[in-house]
Amino acid sequence: MKKAILLILSLIIVGAIIYNLYPEKELPLHTEIDYILVKKSDRQLLAYSKQKLVKTYEISLGDNPVGHKEYEGDEKTPEGIYTINAKNPNSGYHKNLGISYPNAKDMAKAKLLGKNPGGDIKIHGLRNRLGFIGKFQRFLDWTNGCMALTDSEVDELYDSVKIGTKIEIRS
Repeated sequence: MKKAILLILSLIIVGAIIYNLYPEKELPLHTEIDYILVKKSDRQLLAYSKQKLVKTYEISLGDNPVGHKEYEGDEKTPEGIYTINAKNPNSGYHKNLGISYPNAKDMAKAKLLGKNPGGDIKIHGLRNRLGFIGKFQRFLDWTNGCMALTDSEVDELYDSVKIGTKIEIRS
């Protein structure tokens, strides 16, 4: 019985290592992403070039992902149409792409609630020095409202997305 349990645990560990290290399809070289669609309920970020889907990424979201972000600290990922408005190669979470949240509508809603709308919504990688977690980060929603990818996936998007690129975030 002990040997069977050890064998099963060994297989689980080997399977987990293979899952985390198995390479995924990369974007073709020199691909220019001109539209990003995020489907929160599917935990997917879809990257388009010239109206053609070129890659689908699995993402993690905010701790409380259902519904549109209304104020700072609600742990929600916003919904709506925004743009990529910044690129930071020196982020505390590997690299990141900034999202233009909050817009005027978001600010007005937060004001009605008597709250700060927040900001700093990003597409980012893992916290610096934790990149080894890799694909395991997908198992939980752990951000404060951002969209998280593996470090290598963020590198890929970072190189392929220009400031001003449209991003649509749906429920």
